[in-house]
Amino acid sequence: MLTQIINGKILTPSGWLEGGSLILSDSKVLEITNSDLPRVGATLVDVKGDYILPGFVAMNIHGGGGFAYKEGTRKAFDVANDVHLRHGATTIFPTIYTAKTEKIYNSIKVCEEVMSDGRTPVKGIHIAGPYFNPNMVKSFPGAKNPCKEEYSEILATTNCIKRWDLSPELEGAFEMAKILKWKKIVAAITHTQAEFQVVKEAYDAGFSHVSQLYNAMPGFHKRGEYKYEGTVESVFLLDDMSVEVTADGKHLPGTILRLVYKLKGVDRMCLVTNALKYAGYDGQPEPDSDFIIEDGVCKLKDHSSLAGSIATMDKVVKVAVEAGIPFEAAVRMASETPAKIMGCFDTVGSLEEGKDADVVLMNKDLEITGVWSQGVKYV
Repeated sequence: MLTQIINGKILTPSGWLEGGSLILSDSKVLEITNSDLPRVGATLVDVKGDYILPGFVAMNIHGGGGFAYKEGTRKAFDVANDVHLRHGATTIFPTIYTAKTEKIYNSIKVCEEVMSDGRTPVKGIHIAGPYFNPNMVKSFPGAKNPCKEEYSEILATTNCIKRWDLSPELEGAFEMAKILKWKKIVAAITHTQAEFQVVKEAYDAGFSHVSQLYNAMPGFHKRGEYKYEGTVESVFLLDDMSVEVTADGKHLPGTILRLVYKLKGVDRMCLVTNALKYAGYDGQPEPDSDFIIEDGVCKLKDHSSLAGSIATMDKVVKVAVEAGIPFEAAVRMASETPAKIMGCFDTVGSLEEGKDADVVLMNKDLEITGVWSQGVKYV
């Protein structure tokens, strides 16, 4: 039995524990104590004054290292997982953003294979689309209304789907949300033009989360001579609806991150990367791609819009802190809150006895200095 002791400043559910010890036994947290005394047979890890944090939970993440999860291959999963794991994502819900059902099935098959291996950061799959408002995804071919026969068949083949994003204003969306809720799958609002009444009805039907708040959705706006609330304001008015923000420093300004934090709080706000396959990748998009990488973000080649992030989980925590959000809150929004929303807080998302030994070390500059996933040290 491998026992490791990490001494230092530990973020626990009740706050910071100064000069304590986090004791790992194989893949689990054995104990958290305020004593830093050595134990016979245990390996002592010197963290040199770094912060000892729970592993991050990546709940909206498309790929990394040049590979996208939607490719539906074991190599794509393994390379992308490795990139993000080394940046603190010890729990990953691969995002499958596609209109092609064969890609969904292929990705489900690989996800199940990866999860069967045991010690993996993958805890389930996140499907985005193809049930999008076509007015909000003009570069996404195949956007359509929910097809009950299609999604029911997909749901019947697996238990690994943990979240599904769709536009609530589409015909059939409320019925699908009710089915997802019954199956304990998170139904998330995305790519929408919905105003308050539709958002409220969507929440009542089972939509409990909002994907990438402020992106592909309107805020307060004018039609003719009258003013109307947008999706954003509608979501703020629903206290129990959780949200996520792409906190890469490019998609949203720091003032907006602070506003969301002020209105939703740490228990209803998650930090996500929305990372494309170019995260942790030194090259450029393929010559025939519609994307370019510029200013630390992925854009459409015609500069009409951002296309996605190339951030990692450590980056979004640092961006949130630089925006003025307290460090402890930023960490919780990257670990505890997404774990609760995705239904895995019983095993991950905080440093507690009996939970998975998922640990991240960060120095005073908020740089990763160590990562353990289920007791295995990767950095």
